[in-house]
Amino acid sequence: MFFTSIIDLDKAIIISRVAEILKETPSAQEVVKQGKNRQKRFDYLATHMVNKAIEEDALILSEDASGIAILFKMNASKKTLQDRIDELKLVWNVTGFKNALKILDKQKYIKNQRPQTGDYLYCWFWGITKNSRGADTQIGKEMKDEFLRRADKDNIPLYAETAIRKNAIVYQKFGFELFHTWKREDGSKMWFLRYLPNQKG
Repeated sequence: MFFTSIIDLDKAIIISRVAEILKETPSAQEVVKQGKNRQKRFDYLATHMVNKAIEEDALILSEDASGIAILFKMNASKKTLQDRIDELKLVWNVTGFKNALKILDKQKYIKNQRPQTGDYLYCWFWGITKNSRGADTQIGKEMKDEFLRRADKDNIPLYAETAIRKNAIVYQKFGFELFHTWKREDGSKMWFLRYLPNQKG
């Protein structure tokens, strides 16, 4: 069995691995405030992500937890009070107030590329630890198969975005279509991808 339950693993190990992957991710580098205690900010963000994923049954792990993904089933119209509280906590513990408005504008643009009505799957996070990486690794392929299986099972689209061109290429290799590229004012780019169910290429 490739995918395993968090019960079978030490949650602290998962959080530590997510934090290390985030430190290499351009989007996370932009979000997490610079300065002292930056490692604690990455740890807080990783803890928030893993706990939220467990709560919503969105955590996907490879057997040895070297591959980690968070795949939410979302509805564009649903937003809870707890979501707002969590956002404020992230501003206080991760982003800092100075960067908050800039980050909110970016997140608004990103969310506007996803469906505005109905259900869909959203790949909030997908990372593989350094020693297990490579576009052709079995871990990456098997995780991709699980993503697409869930989309096909529920017959809803799956969305993702990345600020790393190499990752955008891997997504397309795995059956996603590139539907939008955002050229930002600072010269960086983001690639937006989606998988439509039961339409494997």
